Amino acid sequence: MSGPLRAVLGEDQPIVREGITAMLERSGVEVVASVSDAVELVRAAAEHKPDVLIADIRMPPNFSDDGLQAARRVRAERPGTPVIVLSQFLDASFALDLVGDDPSGVGYLLKEKVASPQVLMDAVQRVVAGGSALDPDVIATLVSRRRTADPLDGLTPGSGRSWR
Repeated sequence: MSGPLRAVLGEDQPIVREGITAMLERSGVEVVASVSDAVELVRAAAEHKPDVLIADIRMPPNFSDDGLQAARRVRAERPGTPVIVLSQFLDASFALDLVGDDPSGVGYLLKEKVASPQVLMDAVQRVVAGGSALDPDVIATLVSRRRTADPLDGLTPGSGRSWR
């Protein structure tokens, strides 16, 4: 790839959007679009075809998981687009929704942990290279959820024998 990485950023809080933009630009990433809602995010991604899309999960218009759904739509329309979603909330269902069947090129980071440009850039570089970048707390929640979610996990191989 020639030139700097190109990013589209979706974040509804102006101060956070400006802070993330500054972090990325100081690290050599060109922010080609910085938008405040999910509808604009999808449009900007289609227009600019970024190397990476970075989006807040909860943003307008509905303030539910609009940013996540926009990121999924961008990946559906342009498969393989690297995506990082940022959240203030640790929600395993959001992470599972993002990852789906393929964790390649996706990241889920908690905003409170993205305190330095290096943390964000490490994640950006990993997802752009086709890897994944999941916050350790997200992984711990997913693993814990898996351990407790299936009541059949406690059965032994002999548990299914019929009684005579």
